[in-house]
Amino acid sequence: MKYIKFFLIGVYFGIVLTKAEVISWFRIQEMFHFQSFHMYGIIGSAIAVGAISVFLIRTFNLKSFGGEQIQLIGKEKHKGLLPGGIIFGFGWALTGACPGPMFALVGNGITVMLFAIAAAVAGTFVYGLVKDKLP
Repeated sequence: MKYIKFFLIGVYFGIVLTKAEVISWFRIQEMFHFQSFHMYGIIGSAIAVGAISVFLIRTFNLKSFGGEQIQLIGKEKHKGLLPGGIIFGFGWALTGACPGPMFALVGNGITVMLFAIAAAVAGTFVYGLVKDKLP
């Protein structure tokens, strides 16, 4: 019962994604064909909100709702980021959805996205098995 707030936030997030047309296959195809600013505006807004949030957290030493210290630790860059990003982009372009909207699409009755979710989970599992063997 204590996790109900996370479920409700997820439902709200799905409604926002639906109303903003972020889950629309046509909007995503417009973006990848450089035909519309809609998705770039949404992504740019998210980047701006994230940057401002990080700035405020660092400047005012903000704490979580539970009172814990928020630690923002940078990640090291490595040569796998570019091929990983390309693979992610291909998956996004082919399915018309990135991970968050896939669940919203299932919630909207587009059950074929269950296959995309299963493929994403399988890909994550395979990566976990081979990550130590990658360059």
